[in-house]
Amino acid sequence: MKKKGIIIGLLLALALGGGYYYRSSYLAGGKGEVKESVLPAEKKADENKEGTAEKNGAPAKLSITPEKQQLNGVALESVKKERLAGAISATGKVEVNGDRIAHVSPRVSGKVTSVKASLGDSVASGQVLVMLDSLELGEAMNRYRQSRTKLSLAKNNLDRVKVLVGKKIAARKDILQAETDYQMTLTEMHTDEERLTLYGLSPAGLGKASHKRQLLPVRSPIGGVITEKHAIVGELADPTKSLYTIADLSTVWVMVDINEKDLFKVHKGQKAVVTIGAFPDLRFHGRINHLADVVDQATRTVKARVEVVNVGRKLKPEMFASVELALPADAQPVLAVPESALQELEGKKVLFVTENGTEFVPRIVDLGRASGGKVEVTGGLKEGERYAVKGGFLLKSELKKGELGE
Repeated sequence: MKKKGIIIGLLLALALGGGYYYRSSYLAGGKGEVKESVLPAEKKADENKEGTAEKNGAPAKLSITPEKQQLNGVALESVKKERLAGAISATGKVEVNGDRIAHVSPRVSGKVTSVKASLGDSVASGQVLVMLDSLELGEAMNRYRQSRTKLSLAKNNLDRVKVLVGKKIAARKDILQAETDYQMTLTEMHTDEERLTLYGLSPAGLGKASHKRQLLPVRSPIGGVITEKHAIVGELADPTKSLYTIADLSTVWVMVDINEKDLFKVHKGQKAVVTIGAFPDLRFHGRINHLADVVDQATRTVKARVEVVNVGRKLKPEMFASVELALPADAQPVLAVPESALQELEGKKVLFVTENGTEFVPRIVDLGRASGGKVEVTGGLKEGERYAVKGGFLLKSELKKGELGE
């Protein structure tokens, strides 16, 4: 009986131990896993949700009041379709306008006594550049003074003979001889005056009895910039020696190399846009005024000459230039915006687009060909949308300030 009770006690102990083991295993393998696996999954879902919100969230917006837009020159425009003219791209070199250049040399030989202008100076037409002491000029002035004296004597003689003829003291043939002498002397004086004028000296300023040595001024024939100077005090100058080279740089020539295959598209009077590396944002406008008749055998190109107004004298002779020759706009209309409206953000071209006129969003756009300051938009923009056609740089600056939290 006692042995039977021990066995029953052992069985009960085993049963209780098995239940405890089962419960412990369930909690460790079930609910424990819920804590360790389910909760992190929820956290991961939340993280994915936040990442998606950041990735697909609304792009940065910038608010600018109409008053501030007007103050800073921001202008809006609707996107529209335009016919973009084609263009031929070519290279060229800036040269002095050959029709507006002058080599300055004296009319007579002489010694340079003073120099009034130096290299790089801007001079006006008629401005004195150097003064010469010329023996030839002195001789011409002496002849002029002698002619004036002879003319005065001939005039007095003619008046005297007229009085004598009136009193019947002299014959009429005497008055004819006196008139002939007077006219001959007058002609000689006019010849001497013209010689002095040709040398560059005005006879009107010469005194009758003045024997002071006269210096010869050498003047600039045109207004422009002195690009070469050879005048030195004490040196001899003559008509064969150039003392100065003066160029009018208000307009310049750009000599363009046109490929032989493009010749049928090029003609005299065609518009051209010139850009240079020193000022890439500037556009200089001109027209072709000459097209060469000979093809270069080595390069298979033809020289075209474009005359350009040199605004601010930015174009310097010997500069290399890029030239676009405009072609007729015969293609289908495309969405186009001015190149100046585009801004660069993180290496991509953007336009600042607005719906209500005060909130702007930088919109990345895909671009096509460019012509005449306009560029084709192939993606990222729809017809009729409004964008900042001017003042884009201000909007870009304001956007950067917002990102930095200023």
